[in-house]
Amino acid sequence: MQEAKETSVKISVEGLNAWFNTNQVLKDISMDIAEKRITAIIGPSGCGKSTFVRCLNRMHEVVPKARVTGRVLLDGEDIYSADVDPVDIRRRVGMVFQKPNPFPTMSVYDNVAAGLRLMGVRDRARLDRVVKKSLEMSALWDEVKGELNKSGASLSGGQQQRLCIARALAVEPEVILMDEPCSALDPIATAKIEDLIAELKKDYTVIIVTHNMQQAARVSDYTAFFFLGELIEYEATRELFESPADKRTEDYITGRFG
Repeated sequence: MQEAKETSVKISVEGLNAWFNTNQVLKDISMDIAEKRITAIIGPSGCGKSTFVRCLNRMHEVVPKARVTGRVLLDGEDIYSADVDPVDIRRRVGMVFQKPNPFPTMSVYDNVAAGLRLMGVRDRARLDRVVKKSLEMSALWDEVKGELNKSGASLSGGQQQRLCIARALAVEPEVILMDEPCSALDPIATAKIEDLIAELKKDYTVIIVTHNMQQAARVSDYTAFFFLGELIEYEATRELFESPADKRTEDYITGRFG
């Protein structure tokens, strides 16, 4: 098993395999993910990166004919155990997708409050507090505080992505998964998201899928290189980029393929 060189492990993946129908897309993945650190998942298109992160909060299984074997331990508890509620796992392990996806018919306020309301929270004062705090943590409060009733879909692309991050933060997750969160954004918006990711690791474990190797090098503490459904190499980011142990990793990060 490949391990993050940390004393505190948040997620431990053991022998993870994943399929779409008969197509196996992940093959015997084992790795430990450090708590309150940023782990980047890199590799060419179709190598299983997005499927991997979707297995970490049981989103993979919502796809028809998708299945998983192996174990994913969150604080030592197997999230795939029969007695574990997948809805609770998806609250504890939040997700931000590639394309910003605010609820288009909802206001900025209601987008952030949506998860709390689903959990049964009706106290307006509590909702107000959490919405403000979540927007502050996602570096969006100052830009929208006078427009909380405006449609979330009316914001710019970068603002929409930060709104989606605020929505994820509002339900107090422990882990935040980000699947290519900057791929649809311009360089200025990307820089804001990267600054935000660096701030989030003070309180959260962050796992980011990215095609952008410079981004992985800038923001992450650890990097895992996936290729053809396998975990090829997993190391501290600087070590992986400066002295990769596997030739396939070196070929990918130097642009020989991918």
